[in-house]
Amino acid sequence: MNKTLMIAAAIAISCNSVKAQETMHFIGKSDITLASDLMTPEALWAMGRIGGHQASPDGKKIVYQVSYYSVKEDKSHTVIYVMDADGKNNKLLTTSAKSETDAVWTDNGQKIAYLCDGQIWKMNPDGTNRKQLTNDKTGIDGFIFSPDEKKVVLIKQIPYHETIKENPADLPKATGRLITDMNYRHWDEYVESIPHPFIAEVTENGIGEGEDIMLNEPYECPVKPFGGTEQLAWSPDSKTIAYTSRKKTGIEYAISTDTDIYLYNTETKETVNICKPAGYVEPKIDPTKSMKHQAVNSTENLKNNPGYDNNPQYSPDGRYIAWLSMPRNGYESDRNRLCVYDVKSGTKTYVTETLDTNVDAFCWGADSENLYFLSVWHGCENVYQTNLSGEVKQLTDGWYDYGSIQLLNDGKKLLAERHSMSQASELYVINPSKKEKESKAEQITFENKHLYDQMTFGKIQQRWVKTTDGKDMLYWIVLPSHFDENKKYPTLLFCEGGPQSPVSQFWSYRWNMQIMAANGYVVIAPNRRGLPGFGSEWNEEISGDWTGQCMKDYLTAIDDACENLPFVDKDRLGAVGASFGGFSVYYLAGHHDKRFKCFIAHDGAFNLESMYTDTEEAWFSNWEYDDAFWNKDQTENAKRTYANSPHKFVDKWDTPILCIHGEKDYRINANQGMGAFNAARMRGIPAELLLFPDENHWVLKPQNGILWQRTFFNWLDKWLK
Repeated sequence: MNKTLMIAAAIAISCNSVKAQETMHFIGKSDITLASDLMTPEALWAMGRIGGHQASPDGKKIVYQVSYYSVKEDKSHTVIYVMDADGKNNKLLTTSAKSETDAVWTDNGQKIAYLCDGQIWKMNPDGTNRKQLTNDKTGIDGFIFSPDEKKVVLIKQIPYHETIKENPADLPKATGRLITDMNYRHWDEYVESIPHPFIAEVTENGIGEGEDIMLNEPYECPVKPFGGTEQLAWSPDSKTIAYTSRKKTGIEYAISTDTDIYLYNTETKETVNICKPAGYVEPKIDPTKSMKHQAVNSTENLKNNPGYDNNPQYSPDGRYIAWLSMPRNGYESDRNRLCVYDVKSGTKTYVTETLDTNVDAFCWGADSENLYFLSVWHGCENVYQTNLSGEVKQLTDGWYDYGSIQLLNDGKKLLAERHSMSQASELYVINPSKKEKESKAEQITFENKHLYDQMTFGKIQQRWVKTTDGKDMLYWIVLPSHFDENKKYPTLLFCEGGPQSPVSQFWSYRWNMQIMAANGYVVIAPNRRGLPGFGSEWNEEISGDWTGQCMKDYLTAIDDACENLPFVDKDRLGAVGASFGGFSVYYLAGHHDKRFKCFIAHDGAFNLESMYTDTEEAWFSNWEYDDAFWNKDQTENAKRTYANSPHKFVDKWDTPILCIHGEKDYRINANQGMGAFNAARMRGIPAELLLFPDENHWVLKPQNGILWQRTFFNWLDKWLK
């Protein structure tokens, strides 16, 4: 999963103790005294997680949300805070038992609107005078007020029966589903409803149900499974809505990543696609083959934006619309560029072409001539600036990842979220400098400082090594919390997922480097072939070659660590990973030449022939494998891919393995993990299977999360200590 999507999906939350507030079912921040200075699963889940945030129109205040979990109650709660733009006078605004989210400024900064229990509410900036604005019978998933605040876009679910037929009315208890086409389930749900945007008037009496701007269209907006209100934008004059949609159904939807930007005129109620020319007819696509060499991705057709276009934003003066744009159809991890569209002329300019890596988020400058954006390079996600001519410069520089960015509304500074391997997300204010890499960032939230102050974290190091084909590869080294240079430590090879997600300075509440350090492990995390931040050639080498150079890169990193890092114990090595990282572990289990003493694979693909037809997003397997497994005219890449599927090397497995899988994971179905576990046991290899019937590609429930961590380290300790 690409980082943008990955970022959009990581907002969940935690608190281990709610003390006396549990009786009223309010889960909030607690002052917790840790039993030791080492991170534990309970301490990790005790951290508050900062979510959505927005600066007031005058740039003087910031409203933001934080979510917490109660492990005891196994649920989350989200609250809203407000503070001055310098981080002072921080105040909790919401203390009800229900979560309150999606806070934005309204009434020219005099009010704050937010969601509670599927309805829009409004309150004063001090939390007083709460008023419910909607009483929508459907329930509201998200909202965006127009700049003049006379209208609002409401995101609501509508029934969808294009691929799963509605059961007969006289069989209300029937649980069967009659499926007629692909795209019948996505990520972790059966697709029986889809989001649509509605426009409603804002009056003194509140907000009504609104009108569906995609009435009778069986398409999503925002696009599932991760899209939110960032996929829509109002024009500054409040007359037009730009929105993102993939206007396809069934098999056409399942094999395509072709989303477009549409403009809806609120006065004429007309819709125009600004990515495609009028009358555009998509070239015929063979759904059993990669689109790499099909006509839809020909040089001529690339002018029609056949790839993933999303997240439109109008410039402050309304002259331009910018959005994130991937060139090719069917390729989830294509290079994400920043496209600027001139509303009058209809011309499109790509303003980040000089930077050979992805744009992950962006915002306009106040002058409508500059844009700020986030991009990963050499394992770090920093802030950049470009003008309309495509002149790019890097503003920040350091070992951390920025995850979001917006104008602070004073027209000069930026509000951003930042995290690293040693700190969860916090908010920062950036003062852009005219000099390259010299912009300063000031931290303004300290959500988890009370926990960090009690913990000893492992140090992070960087190392470059030559690969087997003579190229330079970066890998991160995470040292144990109480590191002693005279000792040798058990060491983990971390295998990244994606397959094209960066091994950057990410913070995870599951694959957390500091909890591995706290348990006494050295972590080796290579930016192997197929990861962004090292140029397009490096990033794309993995497609069609999952078991080639990237696997050699893994082994290069761990072999270099064993040879050159005296604290690495080469006799106590483990390999761990999820998603493509889980696939990597399954493959390495048959090709590691006895390097490793144990393996852990989470939600990994084990049998690629089965994976090809199991996964719900068929475009993924098509692009990565080149061909359906039944095609007789397969490319050499496809033949190599299927010939090297991990399940064909189980006869060479000789090492204990823990398999973990969620049964609601429809991207990589649970039969993959069960198949790997069953194969290991039938071979007589020590193995365990941790199966979550109610989790998807991730583990989101707090008690399941703690079970995951305990099982993970119990397995490693058993074989490596």
